[in-house]
Amino acid sequence: MTALSPIGIFDSGIGGVSVLIAIRKLLPNEGIIYFGDNANLPYGEKSLAEVRGFCEQITNFLLQKRCKVIVIACNTASAAALKHLRQLHPETTFVGMEPAVKPAAEQTQSGVVGVLATTATFQGELFASVVDRFAKNVKVLHQPCPGLVQQIESGKLDSAETETMLRMWLQPMIESGIDSLVLACTHYPFVVPLLKKILGEKVNVIDPAPAVAKQVKKVLEEKELLNESQGKNVDGNSVVYFTSGVKELFEKTLFILTGNNGDVQEIKL
Repeated sequence: MTALSPIGIFDSGIGGVSVLIAIRKLLPNEGIIYFGDNANLPYGEKSLAEVRGFCEQITNFLLQKRCKVIVIACNTASAAALKHLRQLHPETTFVGMEPAVKPAAEQTQSGVVGVLATTATFQGELFASVVDRFAKNVKVLHQPCPGLVQQIESGKLDSAETETMLRMWLQPMIESGIDSLVLACTHYPFVVPLLKKILGEKVNVIDPAPAVAKQVKKVLEEKELLNESQGKNVDGNSVVYFTSGVKELFEKTLFILTGNNGDVQEIKL
């Protein structure tokens, strides 16, 4: 494993591409291997033990690809498996997702912040720990969003159905006076334009992806594994996508979300 080794990123589907985009923006020289576990989507409606099993398989795959750091670009997977994976692979550096409750609590003027996440993320110890550490004097409103991941995976970013779902979840939060909204699922940044349409200018929407990218850069610098080869690396400075689902569907959604085609390979673990 060297500085030319790739960064590994995985998610339950294509949502983690929001984190990939932030990492590529900050670290353009790095090669990336992305794994979307679309065959088992959505994680948010499965048990934490089941999600942990999926994460073990994906981690083994990325380690076989000699990834120098593994980014768990999924809040549900981080809640279910981050601690477990670190114990299982102490020699590997993992960067997980943590709900951005801390910056929301620091910024709020109304004392009320909202969090959108999957059911499983709210059930994990990680979310409870974050709220306990950083939001003791702030009212935190929790809103599970069943079905939203599937809407985004289907490319329905601004459909009437998606807007109806979001309005149903957000209206009680608006009435309660939130002035910050935390996106605790990596799929959700892809509907930020719709969220802002519903929330208006007075509510700050917090996407954790840039903070995750900064953490990846920090750990690579600490381990002297930052790629400074001006675009040359083992994968030709490219992003390679793997999916456990259907390649054609992944490619279609990837284009809808990013406007780009990608090198996508279908694989069964």
